[in-house]
Formats: sequence, C-alpha cells, structure tokens
Amino acid sequence: MKAKHLLLFATTALIGSRAVDSAPPPPSLQLQVPIACEIGRNCEIQNYVDRDPGSAVTDYACASRTYEAHNGIDFRIPDMASQRAAVAVLAAAPGTVVSIRDAMDDISVKTIGIAAVKGRECGNGVVVDHGAGWESQYCHMARGSISVQAGDAVRAGQPLGRVGLSGFTEYPHLHLTVRKGGRVVDPFDPDPADHGCKVKGDLWSPAARKALVYKRGVVLNIGLTVQAITADQLEDGRLPAASTASPALVAYVRVIGLERGDKQLLELWTPDGTVLASNSIPALDRAKAQWFTFAGKKRSGANWPAGDYAITYTLMRANAVVASKRLTVKI
Repeated sequence: MKAKHLLLFATTALIGSRAVDSAPPPPSLQLQVPIACEIGRNCEIQNYVDRDPGSAVTDYACASRTYEAHNGIDFRIPDMASQRAAVAVLAAAPGTVVSIRDAMDDISVKTIGIAAVKGRECGNGVVVDHGAGWESQYCHMARGSISVQAGDAVRAGQPLGRVGLSGFTEYPHLHLTVRKGGRVVDPFDPDPADHGCKVKGDLWSPAARKALVYKRGVVLNIGLTVQAITADQLEDGRLPAASTASPALVAYVRVIGLERGDKQLLELWTPDGTVLASNSIPALDRAKAQWFTFAGKKRSGANWPAGDYAITYTLMRANAVVASKRLTVKI
C-alpha cells in the first residue's frame, strides 16, 4: 500500500493569485465534468473564476457570478441531504495523484470560524498532475471519503472521493481549480488575451461543454413543506413533507446568481388551479449570490384538499423571464 501524502496548501491554494495563464492548453488536455451529478437537475455552478485583476469581480462571461480572488469553479449540490446521499467527485482528466488531505471535519465555517481552517481552506482534497505543467485540485471533500493515494494513476471520470463540507465553505460543494505551471487557468476561457467577453475556446470535452452552458440565475431548491423555515433548515435538507393534515402549506425556493434589478414571483397553487399563497419580491438593490424565500398559508378547520399542488417561480430581468421553475407535489 502506498503511503498517503498530506495535501499541504497555503491559503493561496484556495483563494490565490488572480493571474490567469494565457498559454493555450495542449491538445491532449480535455476536462470532463468533475462531479457525479446532472447540472440543472441536482447540482449547479455557484461561482466561476474571478477574472478581474483589481478589486472588482468578473467571470468569464463578463457577469458577476464570482467573488474577489476566487480561483476556481464551485459545483454546488442542493443541500446536506444530497451530501449525505454521497455525491462522487471525479477526476476531470487522466493523470497522477500527487497529494491528498482527508482528516478535516465536515462542518460549516460559520460554525467553527475562519481561524479554524487557516492554511487549510481547501479542506479535504486531491491534487492530480496531468503532465506538461497542468494540474487540477479538488476541494471541500467529505472526511474519510478519499479513495486514492499519492502516486496513483487515475483515469478521467474515476471517483476520487465525495463532496463534503470541509475547509472554508458554508455549503456542500466541489471547488475545482486548474493550474498550468502553478498559475490559475480558467477552464471556460484559458486564453483571455484582449478579446473581452468573446471566448475563443475552453478546456472542456464536448459533453461537458454542453452540460456547463452559462446561466444568469438558476433555481437551486424548490419544494413544499409544513412551516416557515430558515435558510439553515433548508441547507440541512430534512424538511417535513406536507400532507392534507399539515398545519400549513409553505412553498420555498432558493435561487443563485441574481443581479441588481431582478424581480421574483413565487406562487403556490391548489389542485383546482387557484393561488393559495404568493410572494412577490421587488427589484433587488444589488446582486445576490443566493436568495431564499417562501410563501404559505396556515390551515383553518378542515384538512387540505387532496391532490396536486403546484409551485411556480419566475425570475424577471429587464422585463424578460430569465429563469422559471414549476414543481408539482401530490398530498
């Protein structure tokens, strides 16, 4: 058995230099989606690489789906219920494992504080060397889940471990960083030289490129429960299911990638097609990395009618619908 090497990264390994390598990638480097989920169904991209060299933030699409000095791509799963169900982290390309860390607890940095993860912001993770100076780093993995060791050869798509909540994070996700010669490379636009928002190429395989289409605002969670809930309860993922005898019916939604001026409407519809509850959110005063809201009504007297209840959410931007979602729940 090979000895396990610890993943020893300074802070810069997670939030490091914003310098982006402008050297074109070798033809042999082609990345697959590094997480075993379906983008748009049970996971989404939360943040992209920050391309701005100053204090502003800009992603590769010249929008703001990132934050200051963010050096990777965050693949977010809906909640801790999804994390407990075990979502695999996959090698994005073939290579050799050069280091791992696998002993940090899965706990939100909101609970333990930033100081507790200083110098270990990546949490549990893996680094894979792809040759020619290229490497990929996988962060925030679940404690005890890493299934490879330093020196192992891995193939593209091979499981490395599972998504967790370790290191500098408040929600379960995979943070992927790609580097060439130690410098951060944005897989969505590896050659950013003087072409603004017109991307000339990327590092993704055709299948990954199709799955990772850029979205300006997406629904991460939508559902029906029996009471007003907090964001922490939503993140935990153990919400009680609604029934005809529930004391209330409450529709909820969490959206990521909102922009200034966005307007939102959440509605809960009864089986006969009438609106039971609604929540109209006026134009936002600034961009929001995520937004959580709900709409509901308490039961008075008889049980709720059995049947299909519909939850609809609409996100409006500049008088156009940019995202919408409809979920039907039978009670």
